[in-house]
Amino acid sequence: MTSPRTPFAVGANPRDYGLPDERELAAWLAARYSAATPPPQAALANTADAVYRPAVLPRNHLRGVSSTQDFATPTPLPPAPQTTALPLVGAVSVAQIRADFPILAEQVEGKPLVWLDNAATTQRPRQVIERLVQYYEHENSNVHRAAHTLAARSTDAYEAAREKIARFLGVPAKDNIVFVRGTTEGINLVAQAFVKPRLQPGDEIILTQLEHHANIVPWQLISAATGAVLKVAPVDASGQILLAEYTRLFTKNTRFAAFTHVSNALGTITPIAELIAIAHRFGVPTLVDGAQSVAHTPLNLTALDADFFVFSGHKIFGPTGIGAVYGKKELLDAAEPWQGGGNMIADVTFARTLYHDAPAKFEAGTGNIADAVGLGAALDYVSQLGLANIARYEHGLLEYGTRELTKIPGLTLIGTAREKASVLSFVLAGHSTEEVGQHLSRAGIAVRAGHHCAQPILRHFGVEATVRPSLAFYNLPEEIEALARAVRELAGKR
Repeated sequence: MTSPRTPFAVGANPRDYGLPDERELAAWLAARYSAATPPPQAALANTADAVYRPAVLPRNHLRGVSSTQDFATPTPLPPAPQTTALPLVGAVSVAQIRADFPILAEQVEGKPLVWLDNAATTQRPRQVIERLVQYYEHENSNVHRAAHTLAARSTDAYEAAREKIARFLGVPAKDNIVFVRGTTEGINLVAQAFVKPRLQPGDEIILTQLEHHANIVPWQLISAATGAVLKVAPVDASGQILLAEYTRLFTKNTRFAAFTHVSNALGTITPIAELIAIAHRFGVPTLVDGAQSVAHTPLNLTALDADFFVFSGHKIFGPTGIGAVYGKKELLDAAEPWQGGGNMIADVTFARTLYHDAPAKFEAGTGNIADAVGLGAALDYVSQLGLANIARYEHGLLEYGTRELTKIPGLTLIGTAREKASVLSFVLAGHSTEEVGQHLSRAGIAVRAGHHCAQPILRHFGVEATVRPSLAFYNLPEEIEALARAVRELAGKR
């Protein structure tokens, strides 16, 4: 691999990477900054060891985002200012960002680690790691029911994380946010606490072909228990949901619809604004699986009129074992308790129990306090970079990766929707996905090879497994080049 200071091939034009050239950058800087107000140092940094510490954003960090903006169908973004020496995410060099992630300096098989398994889990910045250490060294206590100082510190940190999630998702209040272990538990909570009690034999739940097993199996379980029926919206040849077919599935018996925002297997960005609006025309509430979108595209759930939204912290540079459910207040109030125990009760006798209102009603027992705090730190980090900046940079990487991989003889991309995020899923003729994954691992490149817990959509495309490189804002164009070289090398051994 080349040095991080020279991510572009010798003699390459930055526009080949979807980036402005030096002249365009100079014009952008001149237009934005006067002599009396020089550009921020971060915008001109060209070293990996420059000091960079994302700060906690104020409550109005969503300023400039229209409450009526449709986030489901991404609009073209203006060119991001970039240098020929280093790519930037907003005004911050990717080299600076990479310096925040200790694991990216790891050696694997004697090679520098190239982490392209971000759809499975993202890596954690030092800011998140240090926040966890701070919590355990200075704040560790159970929350809420105590009068001592550490309990107050822990409770404040825990509830501040809940508030950060609400702001990040663009929702009215922190009480709309329920802490869970992750997306899977969040979907199960909604299925068991809200949907199942409302089902009768013959009632219908609508899903799509794109779903992860976590957004299929919970609905199968409650359908088997109640006699409800699952109906599945198909996709087109590119892997995008067919809206007309989805609409035709709704009947007077439809009680709920659940769908992914971004396919974990294909990277398809689904039109969630339209999917939600169509369901609402039939009076049907919805759940959006945001596991693969939360780190890649700006969200405003209030503008989208989302009913439920779920995501996992480890998909957005936070700890494992923590995630959140957003629910409209009236829906959370109508849902039944799912698990019983301490923390979720207001009063208990042997004759009856009175429950707290949401979110406490769904948070029985001691929660994952430290990792909730760590998730808050991760959202601070992402918010400081800006999701619009992240989406712009990652889109350029995705387009570059698509061009490079499609040049390789025998390689077929699986999932070619016009709107995609993060994922480059492929098969290579003459080689199993396991063989490709092992070959890449020997080159220091980490990708996922398998069915990605999304067997129905892969079988729709006639395959049982794919190789799935997936991108994040700390990846570099030169890592795409390393991936393409390694795959091309294996393809040549047929």
